[in-house]
Amino acid sequence: MLKIAILGLGEGRSTMSAALNSSKLELISVCDLSAELCQKRAKEFDFHHYTTEYQDLLDDSRIDIIAIYTPDKFHATHIKQALLHGKHVVCTKPLIDNLADAKEIIQLCVQSGKKVFVGQSSRFFEPAMRQRADFENGLIGDLITIEGHYHADHRWFLEKSWSLENAFKWLYGGLSHPVDFIRWYMPNIQEVMGYGMLSANGVKNGLKNADTMHFIFKSTDGKIARVSGCYTGPTQPTMRDSGMSCILRGTEGASQADYHELRYAITDKTGEERVVAFGDKYLKHYFRFEGQSHHAGEYQNYLEYFVDCIENDKTAYPDIQEGIGTVALLQAMDISLTTGLPVKVADILNEYGLSFQDTNS
Repeated sequence: MLKIAILGLGEGRSTMSAALNSSKLELISVCDLSAELCQKRAKEFDFHHYTTEYQDLLDDSRIDIIAIYTPDKFHATHIKQALLHGKHVVCTKPLIDNLADAKEIIQLCVQSGKKVFVGQSSRFFEPAMRQRADFENGLIGDLITIEGHYHADHRWFLEKSWSLENAFKWLYGGLSHPVDFIRWYMPNIQEVMGYGMLSANGVKNGLKNADTMHFIFKSTDGKIARVSGCYTGPTQPTMRDSGMSCILRGTEGASQADYHELRYAITDKTGEERVVAFGDKYLKHYFRFEGQSHHAGEYQNYLEYFVDCIENDKTAYPDIQEGIGTVALLQAMDISLTTGLPVKVADILNEYGLSFQDTNS
C-alpha cells in the first residue's frame, strides 16, 4: 500500500474517511493549523497521528503522497514544498489561484519525477463515471455538444462571513464543477463568452459578486458547449430537476448524469432508453456523513485511481497541465463577466508564458 498524509482537515475530513477505508492506501498522519480541529478528527476517526506543522509531513520519509486541502491561496506554496521533498501530490481544485506560479510548479513536477493530480471529485461520482464509460465505449456516437449546470439554493452559505468578502466568487466555488465536466469532454476550449448578475437575494444578503451566470464555450475544433449556475434562489424538486447535471448529445444518442441524485439516463445508438437510479450501496459509499455533505466516496474513488496511476506510471487526469488550463479558463470566464466580451483562453495562458495545449484521457 502507498502511504498518504493529509494537509487541511476541513475538506480533508472526506479524505481521512477515504484513506482509512481503502485497501490501497495507508494513512500515516494528518495536519491542520488548528489543534482543536486535529483533536476533533482524531476523536471522530479514532486516528491520533496528527500534527499542526506541515514540515512534519514533509520530513517523514515514509509518506509517498501528500493530499492538500488548504485554502486556495496556499495551494501553490504547499504543492512546491511537497514536490521539493519528493512527494506525489493530490490537491483539491482549483490547483492554484495565481497563474504566475504555474511555470515553477510544472518545472518542479518534471524535476522531481513526481505526479501532481487535481482532486476534481465530481468526475469520480457514480453517474459521471458511468456516463464517461458509455461515451468511451461509443454508445452515443461522436460528441456534438455538452450542457452542464449547477443550481442550488445556497443562501445558507451566506451566513459564513467570508462568503460576503470581495474575494469570494461563485464562479470558482460552485460553477467550477460543471465547467470541469465540459473540460473533461472538450479539453481544448478556445474562447468563452458569458453574462452574470447579482440577484435580488444576493444583493439583500450582501453578496459582492455574481450569483447567477450563463456561459458559452467554443473549442478549437468548432464544438460548442454551455454551462450555467444559480446559487441564491429556490430550485425545482429533485424529481423534476437535478442540482448538478452533465448532458452529452452525440451523433447517435444522448446521456445525462445527475450528480446529487445518483441518477443516470442514456438513449444509446440502438434507440434503447435506460435510466439507472443507484441504490443504498452507492449512497452509503458516497455519503458517509450527515446529509449529503462531504462526499467521501468520490475521494476514495479518485485516491485509488491515483494510486493505480502511480504504480503503473500513467498520467492521472486531471494532471498538472489540465489543472492549470482550468484555472486559465475560469479566469477567462471571470474577465468575460466583467467586460461582456468573448475572451480567448490562449491570451490568458500567453500572459504567463504558458502555451501548452491540454490533452486528457
